[in-house]
Amino acid sequence: MATFDALHIPPTALEHGGVEVLRAAIVEGGLHVSLRRAFDDPQAWGMLIADVARHAARIFAKETKLTEDAALERIRAMFDAEMDAPTDPGTTSAIS
Repeated sequence: MATFDALHIPPTALEHGGVEVLRAAIVEGGLHVSLRRAFDDPQAWGMLIADVARHAARIFAKETKLTEDAALERIRAMFDAEMDAPTDPGTTSAIS
């Protein structure tokens, strides 16, 4: 039987409630995503993605020898490369 190693719900969301807008999992080396549109303007996703990148850089700085700035620079470089030439554009379907 397969297992799924899920993250914990953020403590603030448990305390105050909220709406999950993004869940991402790596399965056999590939990215699988569940998300809801969540915002009236797609521009808000730009802010969300930037915030997630900063959080990821902080985790790398805490858990590796990279600085937060160096990690963020590497994240941004790969983001730009993927936006310009996707290695896997994937598919998306709405399921509710």
